[in-house]
Amino acid sequence: MGSCTSTARNTITSPVGIGSTSTSEAPQILFDDFSYSTLDEMTANGWIVRKGSGWPGVLGATFRPENVSFVDYPNQSGNRLLRMTSSTDGTSENTYQTQICHQRKYLEGTYAARVRFSDEPVSGVDGDQVVETFYTITPYEKPLDPNYSEMDNEYLPNGGWGGPQLTLYVTTWETVQIEPWNADNTSNSIQRNLAGWHTLVTQVMGGTVRYFIDGRLIAQHGGNYYPDSHMSINFNLWFIDGGLVQAEGVREYQEDIDWVFHEADTLLMPDQVNAKVNELRNASLKFQDTMLSGIQESPCDL
Repeated sequence: MGSCTSTARNTITSPVGIGSTSTSEAPQILFDDFSYSTLDEMTANGWIVRKGSGWPGVLGATFRPENVSFVDYPNQSGNRLLRMTSSTDGTSENTYQTQICHQRKYLEGTYAARVRFSDEPVSGVDGDQVVETFYTITPYEKPLDPNYSEMDNEYLPNGGWGGPQLTLYVTTWETVQIEPWNADNTSNSIQRNLAGWHTLVTQVMGGTVRYFIDGRLIAQHGGNYYPDSHMSINFNLWFIDGGLVQAEGVREYQEDIDWVFHEADTLLMPDQVNAKVNELRNASLKFQDTMLSGIQESPCDL
């Protein structure tokens, strides 16, 4: 959700206990294929569509529910996508950002989403520092809260935070203070063009967080950075404050989401995630939520 200040590099080892589960009889699963026609249908399934202003992003920008839409997947009959569209003309008052959040009830297990990143705006000049995401987070209740947890996948096609263009950051947080900025996190990154569809998988088991893209393990984090509080599942599309191009005209950026999946207390490899999602889809199951009740409603900020 915010600037990555740590660039720690971690030795990557193979996970153990693949396929291990909790002792509960029925698996706790969230799956959403985003096959909706209206926002009301989606919010009835526990999603919040953010509105108003606040962190992260351009100071004075607005999060708008109307930035969320549902479209047909090209050349796949019956498959729908959730589309986030964020726009700016270089001024804060005309900068509109997008965020959706699910309930706060997720901790250990396997998280996954299939998303389409974009390198260029669909209209207008290129160059705004835009952040395209899939992440989990606790509410920001106080500076340097020891119970804070966050895990990020953030793609920056136009750079930002002092880093190069075309960078995907994966970051795990111990805690943070927003004003003045003080971040305690660990982060890895890969630099390459990631425009197009990708499957992002995050494993949270046994004291280690592992991040995968398209089946490739790219980072693992542990120690104090391992999450210790239940989080909400989030997607957002926002602009870095101070990173807007000073040019005339409106620019629109998009990020699409095909599906999201979580299984609690279970370590799944990316191919196992894909198999489970295919099984759910083949059964014509568009949405499933067998997770235990949330600790609290997500405020859908940060």
